[in-house]
Amino acid sequence: MTENTAAQQKTTESGRQMVAVVTGASTGIGEATAKKLRQDGWTVYAVARRADRLEDLAGETGVIPAATDITDQDQVNALRDRVLDEQGTIDALINISGGARGVDKVGDAKDDDWNFMYDVNVMGTMRLIRAFLPALRENREGTVLNLTSVAAEFAYEGGSGYNAAKFGQRALTQALRLEEAENNIRVIEVAPGLVHTPEFSLMRLGDQAAADKVYAGVEKPLTSEDVAEVCAFAVNLPHHIDLDTITVKPVAQAAVHKMIRK
Repeated sequence: MTENTAAQQKTTESGRQMVAVVTGASTGIGEATAKKLRQDGWTVYAVARRADRLEDLAGETGVIPAATDITDQDQVNALRDRVLDEQGTIDALINISGGARGVDKVGDAKDDDWNFMYDVNVMGTMRLIRAFLPALRENREGTVLNLTSVAAEFAYEGGSGYNAAKFGQRALTQALRLEEAENNIRVIEVAPGLVHTPEFSLMRLGDQAAADKVYAGVEKPLTSEDVAEVCAFAVNLPHHIDLDTITVKPVAQAAVHKMIRK
């Protein structure tokens, strides 16, 4: 058995290996979640735009690379068709893709930044769910996990665009849970606080020095692997257990407005 092969397959009662689609898998939390589920024995489709990074991840872990732009419905539909043609079903759709741009206040908001945040965090999540929902219903034990943020719980100055997107993604998640419970679809929300990832703050602030200040003095911010452990734990539980909404923060982040820095 090679390093790229899961030590033990994650299977259904019928013995079929379970199938997960993980978005945002080229970096950060998405990459770590794809790795963790693969280690846990899932067949994992690793989804992101950057095909080269997905190929590297595939070589390292045995995930199936699936380069897809989730802002393009045709590409999302092609992903769905490929997964169902190759596997026949899907057990878990894990929407990790997201992002923030800028820290402008509402009065200085830039349309391009807001459009990006809404398209990736809300519309992208919706597109994936809409595409895979018939298969998840047919499965009768499907799971959807959406990664939101503590920004979906509390607004803050300079966060309005990201707050609006993540509040919207949370509302979508809550509505989906109500709509699909009769189809036995489990809907999980994971809302991280401060996570030290390679790209999130850099993308938001556009400057490495500014990005580094976000984590300055915080002794132990969360890592991508920490959040991936939470996501994997939630979807590996027996299907009748729904960890409805999970807020996960470093101990140093007592609240959104209180961070212990040394």
